[in-house]
Amino acid sequence: MRRFNIMRSDTDSLTSHSGLALVGRALGHTHLDGDLAKLGLRHGIAHADCVKSYVGLLSTGKSDFYAIENRRDDAFFKTALGIAKVPSAPSLRQRFDERASAMIPIVDAASIDFIANIGAPVTPIVLRYGTSLRAAKHKYVPLDIDVFPMDNSGTKKEGVSYTYKGFNGYAPLAAYLGEEGWCLACELRPGSQNGQKEFIYFLERVIPRARRLTRHRLLVRLDSGHDAAPNRAWFSCEHVDFIIKWNPRRQNLEAWLKRAEHEAEWHYPRVGKRVGIFSDVVEEKHDGVTREFRRVMRVIERSIDKHGNRLLVPEIKVEGWWTSLGEVACADEKIIALYCDHATSEQFHSEFKTDLDIERLPSGKFATNDLVMTCAVLVYNILRWIGLVGLLRDDAPIRHAAKRRRLKTVIQELMGVAARVVESGRQLALKFSKTCPAFPSFAAVYGQLAAG
Repeated sequence: MRRFNIMRSDTDSLTSHSGLALVGRALGHTHLDGDLAKLGLRHGIAHADCVKSYVGLLSTGKSDFYAIENRRDDAFFKTALGIAKVPSAPSLRQRFDERASAMIPIVDAASIDFIANIGAPVTPIVLRYGTSLRAAKHKYVPLDIDVFPMDNSGTKKEGVSYTYKGFNGYAPLAAYLGEEGWCLACELRPGSQNGQKEFIYFLERVIPRARRLTRHRLLVRLDSGHDAAPNRAWFSCEHVDFIIKWNPRRQNLEAWLKRAEHEAEWHYPRVGKRVGIFSDVVEEKHDGVTREFRRVMRVIERSIDKHGNRLLVPEIKVEGWWTSLGEVACADEKIIALYCDHATSEQFHSEFKTDLDIERLPSGKFATNDLVMTCAVLVYNILRWIGLVGLLRDDAPIRHAAKRRRLKTVIQELMGVAARVVESGRQLALKFSKTCPAFPSFAAVYGQLAAG
């Protein structure tokens, strides 16, 4: 094995994060600079420079304010993101503390502007009305909304409190659109806040954004924490379709089994287990108005457990799903399958917490952490789009087949690509290695961003 001489170059023309050039171009598809400039500033580093510096950090998987110190003398970092001056860690933290409330709506809007302006795909679900080849097709775009806990145990940060997962932290409420999982909002909330509290206000904020990005009907999917009459009434008034997991609360399981015996269609997946599925129509009164809603029910009876042991008393399990979709459009089994796809949003939660490294938020102030979360949404959508355009190509770096790429994969394959920065004739160029496997993907993404 040959020995290497470890040496430092005498120039600063190398970068280990050439992907920042993609992020900088993506930010050009928003109105971030102009809108932040409207906040006004007497002296100091521009608001846009502070926000874009932190966005640059998040896009490389770093969330700590002190990580910015490693970029203050990095000429490529400033050039790629369009920054005049990179703030110090104390200056960045102080600016976020002072102007968080004013910056949040601007960064929040920039995230949606990027998705809309870049023409990002929003893939719908196709449902057939009938079984024939000529059956009518209806397209629904899924909108998954869910609360996910973030562990901040052992800290005294503002808003940290006991979550339903059994630790102290925050409980953000996030909304993801389409098969791609575009994040329309991720609202930071105290850990102890009930998911249903102010939920209607969240819907009023998110639904118009979803309708801006797609012309197809929306299909909102919610877990049992949002099984509430006001939600179903609101969806009915706004003509939004939904699937909501039924919260059984206190139920007589024996009564449900007896009812299923007469109404359900039974399946026998294995010996000692049978599954009955049926649907009913429930009248519900809210604010003086009576409405009818379909509820799909599944009753499971086990007389033998999965290990082959016979049970002295059969085990009964009852599940249900509220929906606005009719039986002609969507059979009972299809409703259950559509709701099961809602679990994909758990992956999106983990990308925020691990890939962007923001589970333990960096500030002690709630508003500052809310701004950090808002910046993370912007970075999430940018990296999601880069992954769709660059890493699903035939000439992309070899990976297993997938409908989308995790943010971690985008950071590894495109953000962390090394290149030489060359300036010639007043033009800048990034030169990659001859054997760089990411070059075709990088060139394709940058070309599409530059063309827009």
